[in-house]
Amino acid sequence: MWSVNHGRERRQRHISDRNVNGRKSYVVRDGHLNEEEWSKVRVGDVIRMMSNQFVAADLLLLSTSEPHGICYIETMELDGETNLKSRGAIADTAEMGDDLDAISKFNGEIICEAPNNKLDKFHGKLIWQSRELPITNDNILLRGCILKNTRWCYGLVIFAGKDTKLMMNSGKTKFKRTSLDRFLNILIMGIVLFLIAMCLICTILCGVWEWTTGRWFTIYLPWDDIVPNRQQHGQFKTVQSIKNMSENFTLFDVHGAIHCYIPPISGSQQIAVISFLMFFSYVILLNTVVPISLYVSVEIIRFIHSMWINYDQEMFYENGDRSVPARAHTTTLNEELGQVQYVFSDKTGTLTRNIMTFNKCTINGISYGDLIDARGERIEVTPFYDRRLLDDTKNGVEEVTEFWRLLALCHTVMPERDKGQLVYQAQSPDEAALTSAARNFGYVFRGRTPQSITIEVMGKEEVYELLCILDFNNDRKRMSVITRNSEGKIRLYCKGADMMIMARLKPSTSPLLVSSTSTHLADFANIGLRTLCLAYKDIDPAYFEDWINRQHEAAIDMYNREKKLEAVYEEMEKDMTLIGGTAIEDKLQDGVPETIARLAEANIKIWVLTGDKTETAINIAYSCRLLTDDMKEIVVIDGQTHSEVEVQLKDTKITFDRIMNNTHVDPTAEKHPRFEIETIHGDGQNSSMSYGAESKGGDGGVALVINGDSLAFALDERLERLFLEIACMCMAVICCRVTPLQKAQVVDLVKRNKKAVTLSIGDGANDVSMIKTAHIGVGISGQEGMQAVLASDYSIGQFKYLERLLLVHGRWSYFRMAKFLRYFFYKNFAFTLTNFWYSFFCGYSAQTVFDAVFIACYNLFFTALPVLAMGALDQDVDHTYSLQYPKLYLPGQFNLFFNMRIFIYSVLHGMFSSLVIFFVPYGTFLNGAASDGKDLDDYSSLAFTTFTALIVVVTGQIAFDTAYWTAISHVVIWGSLIFYFLLAFLIYEALPVTLLAKTSSSVSYGVAFKTMATPQFWFSILMVSVILLLPVMLNRFFWLDTHPSFADRLRVRKKLGKRATSVKEDKKTPFTRSAATRRSVRGSLRSGYAFSHSQGFGELILKGKLFKNVEQMRAKNG
Repeated sequence: MWSVNHGRERRQRHISDRNVNGRKSYVVRDGHLNEEEWSKVRVGDVIRMMSNQFVAADLLLLSTSEPHGICYIETMELDGETNLKSRGAIADTAEMGDDLDAISKFNGEIICEAPNNKLDKFHGKLIWQSRELPITNDNILLRGCILKNTRWCYGLVIFAGKDTKLMMNSGKTKFKRTSLDRFLNILIMGIVLFLIAMCLICTILCGVWEWTTGRWFTIYLPWDDIVPNRQQHGQFKTVQSIKNMSENFTLFDVHGAIHCYIPPISGSQQIAVISFLMFFSYVILLNTVVPISLYVSVEIIRFIHSMWINYDQEMFYENGDRSVPARAHTTTLNEELGQVQYVFSDKTGTLTRNIMTFNKCTINGISYGDLIDARGERIEVTPFYDRRLLDDTKNGVEEVTEFWRLLALCHTVMPERDKGQLVYQAQSPDEAALTSAARNFGYVFRGRTPQSITIEVMGKEEVYELLCILDFNNDRKRMSVITRNSEGKIRLYCKGADMMIMARLKPSTSPLLVSSTSTHLADFANIGLRTLCLAYKDIDPAYFEDWINRQHEAAIDMYNREKKLEAVYEEMEKDMTLIGGTAIEDKLQDGVPETIARLAEANIKIWVLTGDKTETAINIAYSCRLLTDDMKEIVVIDGQTHSEVEVQLKDTKITFDRIMNNTHVDPTAEKHPRFEIETIHGDGQNSSMSYGAESKGGDGGVALVINGDSLAFALDERLERLFLEIACMCMAVICCRVTPLQKAQVVDLVKRNKKAVTLSIGDGANDVSMIKTAHIGVGISGQEGMQAVLASDYSIGQFKYLERLLLVHGRWSYFRMAKFLRYFFYKNFAFTLTNFWYSFFCGYSAQTVFDAVFIACYNLFFTALPVLAMGALDQDVDHTYSLQYPKLYLPGQFNLFFNMRIFIYSVLHGMFSSLVIFFVPYGTFLNGAASDGKDLDDYSSLAFTTFTALIVVVTGQIAFDTAYWTAISHVVIWGSLIFYFLLAFLIYEALPVTLLAKTSSSVSYGVAFKTMATPQFWFSILMVSVILLLPVMLNRFFWLDTHPSFADRLRVRKKLGKRATSVKEDKKTPFTRSAATRRSVRGSLRSGYAFSHSQGFGELILKGKLFKNVEQMRAKNG
């Protein structure tokens, strides 16, 4: 069964891999383009790619359709960032253009670094035409990225297959096994030792019995042929007197003559052989205590659990042609879904949709975008709409017109014509959203050259001379453009983070304007929007001439270029006039905040591992309620050296310890899990009572944010334990700017040091490594890249389905498997140990107390279907309650349903049951007689009564254990009992005796009716049932009445007719702005600033590298 399941899984993975490897590429051969599959692309091939195509290998960019050999790529699959990045061909190779003859004759030699996993670095050189040309990361296209806004490009394959940087970051595929599997292996080993112990006991007792009793009866019970000197058995002799006779002689008085039985002179050797052989006989007899069939049943149940996931309509993602169901790619991890404590999630594409929309704005202290109804309540409108803003724009309010003009001018967007339509090609989705918003309000960005920007304002064209672009970077957190209008007026337009802009306003700025704008931006940030602050500055022409000369000198400086440029930019970007601010919504996937909230209620800690910027990650964390203003402390670790990170971590540890101590946690309770029992009253009101260790951090808890540079030091052997200790104190952990390998390292750190089940979820190739590393990997399907799905154990359409996967299917799988295992061990010990007790009454001859036919049918027919039905169908509460009350998930995290204590209880229960099942019928039939005086003290009656009692008891036990009765449950449970009696009547009464003559069942022929006609039989069945089943029933009622579990209370609630309210998505409630996001080295207020823009595009625009026919444009402009 295991082989069949895993063969099916491997076949599915093979089909998926074949689909990926079968993607088409166009390889240049002999001046022609040949279509080849990905799997056939080799190092040294030159391939041609088109726009929106995945890059199949690590390539050296040779030429592109864009001027100066520039191309644009999206690296979401690599680092999670959605903003476009530019790559450039080496100038010498870019001249080949689209000339297939020249490209096919390319014969350069590349000397480069060995394959490695560093995504941001590449070192090598190209030897071509007797010249050595340097190769940097800017000339490389990595596998997994997507070509964007570039019609075509050619690339030379440097690394292919497993040598690509993407695959080097993907980690190794390991066979995953659940903690339950490992625990079962330990239990099986213990059961084998128990079996050996029982066999040794029986072996020793067999030797003792043969010496004291058995050897006196070898004339009636001769030893087996394999016993040496078996012919030396005792003899009968007639004697006249018993004087001087030894005690070892047995006397018989036959018809007045005295006979004696003389035993063998020496039987020790024979007895030793008999005992040795009997050991193996008992191994065969008692081997059923080792649950070999357990593994078959487990695989069947796991397969059924996987089918429940695959066919769950509630997890079907309806998305038109791209609709996808949930899929279980493995059957071995289902119950582990009910034990997850740590979830590691990607951000881009997993929590967010990668869609930016203009949502709100503030202009001159007035907030726009909030529509109020007649009752004074806000109305959510999509897309953005505000009649007041539209009227102010049409009326030409000065501040409003400058607001839209800034958005139309201050950016690096490139306009293109697609089938006559104006299309914006933006480097970041933020800029696309802002420029499109200005366009919708009549300020249309039409075109640009290296020296000018053209916009259309309410149908009238305006051309601005582009004098300079002060480009964005992570330290400046702002960008500016300096333009000259047709009247010769020079103005600087700036947008950026509110803390950067507010600090550079002119002193005469109205405090009321600053206060209202700051309040609006704070309100926008509190509801999870990404904010930018806008300002402008009028510049004196004479001052600008002097400044531009100093800027040019700084730009050409060979030693302190960055520092001098920063100083020059800082000088220009001051004394600005505040216009207002924008608020963009980075749309979350449906139901993300609600899912995270419920997972948190289930004691599941969520860590976000993203390649995005710190500000963006924090903003999204607030949007999805992973971070809240109720948190007592949110610390950002951003050290750039090992010592800085160490100091920050130690400082954070002290801070967190102080917060924990303030919650007055009982130190004696720290070693125990915390439980919260929710009491459900008759009126439907809930009250909570908690015991055990308090949740760390109190009501609000603490959170940690760390960037990739700092994380590299934190994962060092000297700091990793300290980092883990701090992270485990937190309600949320956010790791920003991390590489795929770092994601896997973080997961592995928790996996190695915490006795907890980890789950990783992502949608891109950059998530493959952590998906493979975690105990459970979940891929988000339906996106462009399928690498995460192919590497995952489970795939779902959206993040919100993770809630149902864990809280319903995972919890049910663990609950069912635990009940299945408890019952399985119980019934096996009850069955097997009955034979062990019988050994004390059959001369330790390894004689079974049961009929051989029934022994074969016990695990195959009589008890197989009921336990499988319970393992596949049983549930304590339905899916609605499972989602509504996430605390039901807690027992699985701490293995409360199946552990060593539960196992020992099941074994002891089975042992006691076997004692009762054997000794009650034995005592009842001992020296018993029927009403007609016939002897009932025979083997057949005892065997039939004992086995009947066993079947009745184990059937009654599973009836008590079944919490969710279905038609299938009734059929298999009562059907198995009926089938037993039918089979017994068939074998013992209905079949002709000639068919049974050569079987072991022949000795019991006719025993069924004979035994069932006696009161001893029914008394035995009644006594066994009362002794074994009545205490179980009373115990259940006692605990249900005095100490009901949370699930018990919910079941009672349901039986009383009080339905669970349907789980609906909660509305986003505005956060109260109170707490601060703190760094351990400096403080900064929480900001909604998040701008996914990369440095360098401004320089490309000014140099004309993004334009076609740039020389003609310059001449025309001149």
